[in-house]
Amino acid sequence: MSWNPPLSAPAADAPAVPAGLPLVVLLTGFTDAGSAVAQSIGYLRDESDPITLRRFENDVLLDYRARRPQISFDTDHLTDYRPARLELSLAHDALGQPFLLLAGYEPDFAWDAFIAEVLAAAEAAAVATVTWVHAIGMPVPHTRPFGATVSGTRPALTEAHSVWKPHTTVPATVGHLLEYRLAETGRAVAGFVLLVPHYLADTEYPASAIAALDSITAATGLVFEVDELREQNEDYLTKVREQIAGSDDLTAMLQNLEERYDAYMAGATNASPLIHEGDLPSADEIAAELERFLAAGPHEDDPRSPGFG
Repeated sequence: MSWNPPLSAPAADAPAVPAGLPLVVLLTGFTDAGSAVAQSIGYLRDESDPITLRRFENDVLLDYRARRPQISFDTDHLTDYRPARLELSLAHDALGQPFLLLAGYEPDFAWDAFIAEVLAAAEAAAVATVTWVHAIGMPVPHTRPFGATVSGTRPALTEAHSVWKPHTTVPATVGHLLEYRLAETGRAVAGFVLLVPHYLADTEYPASAIAALDSITAATGLVFEVDELREQNEDYLTKVREQIAGSDDLTAMLQNLEERYDAYMAGATNASPLIHEGDLPSADEIAAELERFLAAGPHEDDPRSPGFG
């Protein structure tokens, strides 16, 4: 007898969904520099009052041994089992505007079947747009505005927000595949790749979450209150500034990155700070030097935490 379980199931008492809403997709997986996506998921689950419409089945989509769930041990017994979560929800922004949110882990298995379900859900809801965000580490300075590469079928967004337009081949994520399939059907879709300073990529960098939410705003018109994230970012940057000021190597590295970034943005033909690191210290070397200042427990929804979902 073959085992052929469904990929997802509707939530009990799921509300009716208005037609024509934007769909926001946030999936952790192959890369999440600065924990941009993980932090954004945590923010939206806390602040947008999401109502679950459909839950995707971990037993079908998740490799438990690669991303183990968390369970608590209390003296002599186990408590609080926290499985990963991948859900489609109806959420609302700070102004009460509704939107659809697909958030959680990137599926390990059954990508084509998963994409087919998402496309069917988008068709049924007659979604107006689809926006997804992920983040990669790049040799760019934290002292300059966040950059992004924007892809999809919305050229106005690409023209306005894409600072780097490479010709390259990259390992695909399920977000890439979703965008590719949506583009084939002619739907309005935009993918934002945030360019996070490579020396901060392995930390929980609040500015990356702010940039992710700002990208969603640019694509959808949704509004998010990020004052708390801004305060967290100020505290974070204070630690970074202290550490850089105390190191000649880090100061030189930052000046080098700033010069290359400024030349690139000014349109210098021989400037390409986004792809040639040259004599820059490696991300591991810089991260090791920053570690004692930036060390903090993992975010509750950080994919590096075993129970992230």
